Amino acid sequence: MLDLETSYLGLTLKNPLVASASPLTSTLSGICRLARAGVAAVVLESLFEEQVELEVQSIQRVLSGGTDSYAEALSYFPQHHTVRRRPAEYIRLIESCCTDVDIPIIASLNGVTPGGWLEYARQFEQAGASAVELNLYRLITDPEISAAQAEEQYVEVVRHLTTQLRIPVAVKISPFFSSLPHFARQLAGAGARGLVLFNRFYQPDFDLEQLEVVPRLELSRPQELLLPLTWTAILHGRVDLDLAITSGVHSATDVCKAMMAGARAVLLASRLLHDGPESATSILDDLRGWMQQRDYHSIRQMQGSMSQSSVSDPAAFERANYMKTLHSY
Repeated sequence: MLDLETSYLGLTLKNPLVASASPLTSTLSGICRLARAGVAAVVLESLFEEQVELEVQSIQRVLSGGTDSYAEALSYFPQHHTVRRRPAEYIRLIESCCTDVDIPIIASLNGVTPGGWLEYARQFEQAGASAVELNLYRLITDPEISAAQAEEQYVEVVRHLTTQLRIPVAVKISPFFSSLPHFARQLAGAGARGLVLFNRFYQPDFDLEQLEVVPRLELSRPQELLLPLTWTAILHGRVDLDLAITSGVHSATDVCKAMMAGARAVLLASRLLHDGPESATSILDDLRGWMQQRDYHSIRQMQGSMSQSSVSDPAAFERANYMKTLHSY
């Protein structure tokens, strides 16, 4: 019998498919559909540092506002319509998920500066979250900030978070680091249990009619798998972190590649958004079929089998492969 079980962040997952943060994971109904389709865990839609800070500021205005005004004034209460999801709502969603679905629920925080907003993670833990994913998304544009300064700030955020929690913390990062293996080890030293590769870099577009800079969100494509696949294969066995691949995972073949590179889990969003949560069932069926045809008995049998430390030509992952690739066209 095929064994799809894997371990990620110390959690036992029935298969490697994890629904990544997306609109599908922002509602209980969407999460229930994902669970019925067979995903092994869910990462909730991210709660942003800015949202938490705005909530705190609003509460402070309620407590301090109107001290020198008439009691009848009704305009002192702050308007919350600008906050997409407040922390209290986020916590209620975690509680509801823990009651209605039987898979691990991973809370998600998105931010880059140390501060009180991180303390909300304690409430996520108390509400029943199995783990926290910290999404470090920041584009450094200030020429006065060095790479070392930026990395140290990231590490401090991770350290601040992990010291508050008993549940594991995964860190989702971008690929833009001068020495990614060194930075990964720093994150592990700060207490992280997992590393998610990679955060997608969303670039704005120019509207030439309105002369405005406009956001543009496009779903990932299978070709985007190659970058996280390469780095997972390089990092496997070199850092004390559970590796997960996101971006470009669309099929059972992609899942197999991720496992062989050394990933413990794959995080999907674009395929699930495009084809619906039920597409997870199709991926799992195809995964079982692929394994049966090639006499694989378990997911663990695959994991790391094509990482840099396991293949006969480890230089294929490094500069020796650069010229070979350029001349392969």
